Amino acid sequence: MFWSKRNPDKLSDHELLESYIDSGDLEELGALYSRYMHLVYGVCLKYLHDRERAKDAVNAIFEHLISEIPKFEIQNFKPWLYVVCKNYCLMQLRKQKSRKNQADKFLQSQFVESSSYLHPIDEMPDLNLEQNLKRCIERLKEEQQKCILLFYYEEQSYQEISEQLEYPVKKVKSYIQNGKRNLKICMEEFAKQNEV
Repeated sequence: MFWSKRNPDKLSDHELLESYIDSGDLEELGALYSRYMHLVYGVCLKYLHDRERAKDAVNAIFEHLISEIPKFEIQNFKPWLYVVCKNYCLMQLRKQKSRKNQADKFLQSQFVESSSYLHPIDEMPDLNLEQNLKRCIERLKEEQQKCILLFYYEEQSYQEISEQLEYPVKKVKSYIQNGKRNLKICMEEFAKQNEV
C-alpha cells in the first residue's frame, strides 16, 4: 500500500527502530543508522586512532547492529548506540593487543629461543630483544616483511594474504618461510654481538 513507505526523515528514532524490529527491513535500520554515522565515526576514530580502521568499524558496527538490536529493549537509540560503538572499539583494541602479544611471543620463541642472551646476565634481562626483532623485520625484503607481519601480527591465512597483496599463495608461503629464515639469521647476529 502507498502508506507503507513512509518518509523516514519524518519518523522519530523510536518509530524507525520499531519499524525495523517489526519488518526486518534493513532500509529502515539504514535510515536510522545514517543519522548517527558521523558520531559513530567520531567515536571509532577517538578509540582506534586510524581513519581507515574507523571507516571500516562504521560498516562493521552496522552489521553488528543487525544481531544486537533483537537482544535489547532499547528505549533511547542514540546513547545505546554510543555504548555499542565504544564496546566494539574496546573489543577490537583488546584483540589487537592479544594478537600482538601472541605474535611477539611466537616470533621470539621461533627465532631466539636458543640464544643465550634471552637469559639474564648478572640478573639483568636483555631489554633489546623486542627492539632487535623489530629491526630484523625492517631489514627483510618488502614482500617478506609484508607477509610476515600479516601472517603473525594480523593472523591472516595464506589465502587472505594472497588476496590482499595480490601475490600467488605459493609465493606467500615462500616469502614467509624465507622471511622466518632471514629473521633467525638476523637475530642470531644480534645474539653474537651481545656475547662480545
